[in-house]
Amino acid sequence: MKSHLKIYQAPLEAADAPLGETVTVPLSEALPLLADAILNNRTWLDDFEDDAVTLSADLYEVLSAYRFLSRPSAG
Repeated sequence: MKSHLKIYQAPLEAADAPLGETVTVPLSEALPLLADAILNNRTWLDDFEDDAVTLSADLYEVLSAYRFLSRPSAG
C-alpha cells in the first residue's frame, strides 16, 4: 500500500532562525494564513495564543479604533 504522508519542510528563512528567535514578515504574508487557520479552527493556534505580537503604532491605533467602533454599544 502506498503511503500518503508528506514531509513538511519549513521555508529556509524560518528553518535558519534558532528556536525562540523572531522572524519579520509582511502582514500581507502572515494574515491570510492566520485567517485561514482561524476559519478552520486549527488547534495549533492554541499553542501561540499567549505569544506577544509586535505591531506598528499606526496599525495598533487602527485596530483599537476598529474594536471600539465594532462594539454594539458604540453605534
